Amino acid sequence: MDDIDVKKGTTTVGVVCKDGVVLGSEKRATMGNFIASKTADKIYQIDDFAAMTTAGLVGDAQALVRFIKVETSLYKMRRSEPMTIKSIVTLMSNILNGNRFFPYYVQLLVGGIDYDGPHIYSLDAMGGLSLEKEAVATGSGSPIAYGILEDRYRKEMEIDEGIELAVRALHTAMKRDSASGEGIDVVAIQKNNYSIVEPSKIETIRNTLP
Repeated sequence: MDDIDVKKGTTTVGVVCKDGVVLGSEKRATMGNFIASKTADKIYQIDDFAAMTTAGLVGDAQALVRFIKVETSLYKMRRSEPMTIKSIVTLMSNILNGNRFFPYYVQLLVGGIDYDGPHIYSLDAMGGLSLEKEAVATGSGSPIAYGILEDRYRKEMEIDEGIELAVRALHTAMKRDSASGEGIDVVAIQKNNYSIVEPSKIETIRNTLP
């Protein structure tokens, strides 16, 4: 399929905090040089206290989201407990690796909190997974976002500090990466709490940035 026919190009970030995780993304979807959507959702809740960010082909990402949401729900029904974050990413890794000859063109972040604390994992299209212990970025704007994340991340950040860092990294990437833009979505996941950060709070943070 020609590049102009598919939606791709993005920036997503994840930050591991002392008491939870923060996941963020901008909202632009592109088809080559064409801006196909200004309101694309790239953060998906996949369990009560777990979420996934998507970079790559929108259709592939949405198919994976539908599959993993069903699997986490079935597991909870059968076991009366949620899947751990490691179990979720292991299942997704197996799916991606099993389709490596006809791959899903995606790069994913899966983050959440379970009995063992907060976790973020990154997955590539072949199913390779890595446990991220600090901050991570994916997508076309990730080199720019990493400059902010690596400069400003520190151990044991509070969740509000993680939100500010995620917004700062995305805001900076959007200024230089043409495939990233329009707006910012952020979720914060803590023990027994999954929250979508209010747009007004995101804009307040952005107004303080250069």
